[in-house]
Amino acid sequence: MDRAGTADVRIDRELLERLAAREDFYWLDVRGPSAEEVVLLGEVFGLHRLAVEDAIHFGQRPKLDVYGDLVALVLYGAAPDDDNLVEVHCFFSPRFLVTVRRDACPAFRESRERHALDPGVFGQPAEVLHHVVDVLVDSFFPLLSEFDDFIDAVEEGIFERADEDHVRRVFLMKRRLVSLRKTIGPQRDLLAGIASGVAVLPGVTQEVERSFRDAYDHLIRLTDMIDSYRDLLTGVTDLYLSTVSNRLNGVMKQLAAIATVFLPLTFITGFFGQNFHWLTDRVGGLTAFVGLGIGTQIVALLALVVFFRRRGWI
Repeated sequence: MDRAGTADVRIDRELLERLAAREDFYWLDVRGPSAEEVVLLGEVFGLHRLAVEDAIHFGQRPKLDVYGDLVALVLYGAAPDDDNLVEVHCFFSPRFLVTVRRDACPAFRESRERHALDPGVFGQPAEVLHHVVDVLVDSFFPLLSEFDDFIDAVEEGIFERADEDHVRRVFLMKRRLVSLRKTIGPQRDLLAGIASGVAVLPGVTQEVERSFRDAYDHLIRLTDMIDSYRDLLTGVTDLYLSTVSNRLNGVMKQLAAIATVFLPLTFITGFFGQNFHWLTDRVGGLTAFVGLGIGTQIVALLALVVFFRRRGWI
């Protein structure tokens, strides 16, 4: 490996000891190590036992711990799996950068391809660490752009045909946003300490500090985007409930209109169905039957239609 080189390697004591003996800076990227292999990393590179324990038990909160001239960081980026997160444990010193992860990280693959084209692209050691931080932070932007497209699609779907599937998808996306917010928020605070100089990293110059400040600005943008998408998803939920309520009101209005139409008709037929002597004497022919029996119902129906139209109900 060249200076600041990267590679996927298999854990081997002889290889690790050969790397540890090098005087030039290098980046060692290890994916999916076992607990024994992480312990071996700690023995060869002199990692603190607490940092080794964190690397064995993933699911840590983004954080930065300083152990003498060695800095241990827990960072997150976007990954192409169902959880959409990749946890990376970084061990940085002036001589090496060791990253430990369990999941695939496309951003690192792109970094290796970039280094293969231009071996001197990374520069000093602190710039390598910044590069790792930067690619992990920037990996969230394509993921959040998918949220933007999803929200637009759901809004259009609700206007066309609102159903429970839209609500289920909205709540699922809100849970994913909450998970991202819990990850990006602490990571933003971590970089705020580095960018402001509160957390001192080995070999960090003013120029590199500005670079970390730029990554911190990106995390602020990501936080704002997440908050905006959460508000939009809340608005989508309200839109769905409003659409369902309006649809229900329309159905109830139609049913009420039908019931109101049949109310006077039922009264008329019920009144004539009582067979009073006065009525039976006067409804003795077709003309009287049509005029009193059918005509009154038609007149009542027309009167109701006119009334409904004037009120704007139909």
